[in-house]
Amino acid sequence: MGRNLYILAATLAALALLSIGLSFTNIADQPGSPGDASLWRMTSIALLCVALIVTLLGVLSSLFEQAERRHDVDRQHKRRSRSE
Repeated sequence: MGRNLYILAATLAALALLSIGLSFTNIADQPGSPGDASLWRMTSIALLCVALIVTLLGVLSSLFEQAERRHDVDRQHKRRSRSE
């Protein structure tokens, strides 16, 4: 599950970079364009914050999966040592 969260975070970060890029070009100033430059910058900041939160969730998910695997391995070693 951690890998899927990393992919989602990378996608959101790429969209944030695209949004910040659009805010510095003349596209945002053209008539009929979706919003103004400040709207693109705010969207970029929001996407970047969500990407950072999703990355943190991915790290925590991987951490807990690794801890669970190690716990299972330790439990199996203890069972083997008791039976011998």
